Amino acid sequence: MVIFLSIGWPTGLCCDIWKGVRNVMYGGNANFYNIEVSEYAAVVDALAAAAGAQTWVLPSVGPDYGKLMDQAAILRTRDFPTAMLLPMAFPYTDAGLADGVRRFTDRLGRPAVLYIKAANYLAPATLAQLIEEGRIVAVKYAVVRADPAQDDYLAALLQEVDAQHVVSGIGERPAIVHFRRFGLKSFTSGSVCVAPRGSMQLLRSLQAGQFEQAERLRATYMPLEDCRDEISPIRVLHEAVTLAGVADMGPMLPLLSGLDAAERARVAPVARALREQDGQATRLP
Repeated sequence: MVIFLSIGWPTGLCCDIWKGVRNVMYGGNANFYNIEVSEYAAVVDALAAAAGAQTWVLPSVGPDYGKLMDQAAILRTRDFPTAMLLPMAFPYTDAGLADGVRRFTDRLGRPAVLYIKAANYLAPATLAQLIEEGRIVAVKYAVVRADPAQDDYLAALLQEVDAQHVVSGIGERPAIVHFRRFGLKSFTSGSVCVAPRGSMQLLRSLQAGQFEQAERLRATYMPLEDCRDEISPIRVLHEAVTLAGVADMGPMLPLLSGLDAAERARVAPVARALREQDGQATRLP
């Protein structure tokens, strides 16, 4: 699961962030890549039933064309406002991906969120055209850079697309740089599943221009984010939720697997420390 922390979600879909995390996205961290189409309806129905009245739930689809089209037919009969297109892998072309987006949104009857995880995944002009057509409502931008301030692809996208459509999609690590240098007003977080208050305070600090405080808050997430980057973002987060005492996540669905004993020993104290720090954070009004 990934949670959108949003200062200004395009088209007014974002709920009031001052009251806490309200936008919940089930994508890579939720291992939606490996959910069977035959169980997809039951899964998304369970998520909808478990959500609060003010919670905005965003399921994901794909990544292959056949799967996303079958899932579009399922989602069309449900009330989710949109769905996120998981990143396509080889083989695909720019024109073919755009055609797939058009066919998917036609079948869904709603615009979609595009997940960009690789540089040059889609040409900036192609993305701009899909947004102009009303087929893409937002982009989760998750291209990892050694220095997030140096990102030619993101800069090129923002030459064609208004920043309001682009969400910083790699957690707390690049959120401040993406906000200050590129004007991205929203970010997603996985570690918020362990420590929601600190991420919400980071968001509030950015909005208020309190960047030193934002940097301090960001720093508390870096030990867990380091584990995720060095071992596996999805697998570490899955185990961290259990090890921090938030919930028993159980085993991972194939084609993924859990951490080994040494990895768990490394992650456990980090996850527990982050949750403890978050418990000491000032509660949101």
